[in-house]
Amino acid sequence: MNKIYNPKQENWASLLERPTKTVDDIEATVKEIFAAVQSKGDEAVQQYTSQFDGIALENNLVSNAEIELAIAAVSEELKEAIQLAKSNIEKFHAAQNTTRVSVETAEGVECWQEKRPIQKIGLYIPGGTAPLFSTVLMLAIPAAIAGCKEVVLCSPPDKNGNLNPAILYAANLCGVTKIIKVGGIQAIAAMTFGTATIPKVYKIFGPGNQYVTVAKQLATQFGVAIDMPAGPSELLVVADDSAVPAFVASDLLSQAEHGTDSQVILVSTSKKMIDTVEQEVQSQLAVLPRKEIAEKAIANSKLIFVENAAIALDLINEYGPEHFIVCTENDNFYVDNIENAGSVFIGNYTPESAGDYASGTNHTLPTNGYAKNYSGVNLDSFMKSMTFQKISETGIQNIGKAIEIMAEKEGLQAHKNAVTLRLKAIENGK
Repeated sequence: MNKIYNPKQENWASLLERPTKTVDDIEATVKEIFAAVQSKGDEAVQQYTSQFDGIALENNLVSNAEIELAIAAVSEELKEAIQLAKSNIEKFHAAQNTTRVSVETAEGVECWQEKRPIQKIGLYIPGGTAPLFSTVLMLAIPAAIAGCKEVVLCSPPDKNGNLNPAILYAANLCGVTKIIKVGGIQAIAAMTFGTATIPKVYKIFGPGNQYVTVAKQLATQFGVAIDMPAGPSELLVVADDSAVPAFVASDLLSQAEHGTDSQVILVSTSKKMIDTVEQEVQSQLAVLPRKEIAEKAIANSKLIFVENAAIALDLINEYGPEHFIVCTENDNFYVDNIENAGSVFIGNYTPESAGDYASGTNHTLPTNGYAKNYSGVNLDSFMKSMTFQKISETGIQNIGKAIEIMAEKEGLQAHKNAVTLRLKAIENGK
């Protein structure tokens, strides 16, 4: 692990760089696949599924029979765990539902806002080395609460052409309307353009590798919205001597095992804590089943010592972590003053994995510093706010003159006329 002591502020930007490829490195590949899917549809999707996933599928739509087999294959223990997580996620996201907001801005001028669900949603669920059935819960549950009519789920098939049973179980449990065995760039492209078998959607959600991240960003050029430009997972822990080193190490490793391009950082005002955590990481790493993946991520990790909490906070806000764990004597200092973080975990007994699975908050969060300007997924992510207004005769008389003056000064005579005609009609009718 890389130890850094008292880094100068002018070096923070380079110190905190993510271990990711630039968009330029992979954009050409993404554009090539998008163009093929746009012109050839399912034929191109099948070609790239065969090329990247090593399986030729005649039909990539998951059948009801496959879902029934998956339900039977999932253990009762896992079903109970998923149902507990589902309950907590539902509670947290249902609490975010807001009613109509209405106000009379002037006498006779009523304005209000209501929310409407996005009708067609696409969910991308990674498969590969870690099939993220928990992400199905995080995305499909708020989509259902929001009232989205069509929820399409894409996930890459394994070498036998199947999806993980837990993914299918969770998707069925949460009301996903169509499940398709397709992954990677071709899945994002298919949901962007639509094919004979894969519906075009209005907004795409879900994490993925750097290729999927760039594909989602490219999708926005074709009129499709995305949740956020989220990439490889990351975690930053701030800890002093009040933290439990074994807990801190376990949290760092929980993110490191996501993928080789994950990044974990410990910021501490204690050199002793840094040394002890480093030892704990090596000890716990040795027995992890995903040791090889975690080791590569740990190679990109950093243990950073700073002199005081104020410096630590500035550095953390500069980084803008996806996940931020606070284990200090004065947690409130960080909680009250953090400005850039996707999700915050407070205290020795709040592991980041709680948010990943079952506490109720959403684990689809901004990475690569996008916590500075993006929120994590929430109920509003699946909805649109629409404004309404209704103006009476009294109302147009109250604001009409101001509209006429402003429109005339902007040189928009038709705008002015739309008010003037109404005011004259009221005047003549009296």
